[in-house]
Amino acid sequence: MFYETAQNAHGLPHDPFKAIVSPRPIGWIGTRGSDGSANLAPYSYFNAVSDKPKLIAFSSAGRKHSARNAEETGVFTASLASRNLAEKMNASSIDAPDGVDEFSHAELEAEEGRIVPAPFVKAAYAALECRVTQIVRPIGLDGRESTNIMVFGQVVGIHIDEAVIVDGRIDMMRAAPLARLGYMDYADGADTFEMLRPKWQNEGDA
Repeated sequence: MFYETAQNAHGLPHDPFKAIVSPRPIGWIGTRGSDGSANLAPYSYFNAVSDKPKLIAFSSAGRKHSARNAEETGVFTASLASRNLAEKMNASSIDAPDGVDEFSHAELEAEEGRIVPAPFVKAAYAALECRVTQIVRPIGLDGRESTNIMVFGQVVGIHIDEAVIVDGRIDMMRAAPLARLGYMDYADGADTFEMLRPKWQNEGDA
């Protein structure tokens, strides 16, 4: 099948776009409002975008609490959402009124960042402390701004639970990071395989 996205005429019960662009890592974003209230929310429009410097980004459908708090305070955290915390991650996705502490709602203990004044999930196997570098609205072909807001942050501190470190690397079988597959489907990264990047070899050198 083929369809043009302008008409969105795929004829399916649900839009397949998000299922095709998958798996998508989940950014479990922790922020604190200007009033001091803690906020926690999972975002599947999330990824690392640079290594030098270490930059990550999450995209919010509108100016929701996480994006607003990050903009107002200039900081946020991203906790690793693992399979063992899947239900609590899902509980924190509730569309709660402003000022509601999703950490408490999901029965999660919050830990305050060492460098940035924002909370992260204490039980997470890893967490990133970030300072906001850019907040942008992506633009479509028609020149109009997207309804989404992208928040970029530079990672200034990293927490890792040594329980997931094996032979000097984070063991994905232990960490089992969650990913969104589209629709209501999720997967974890525990079932892994390794491939080495091939090196270019000229035919004359074979």
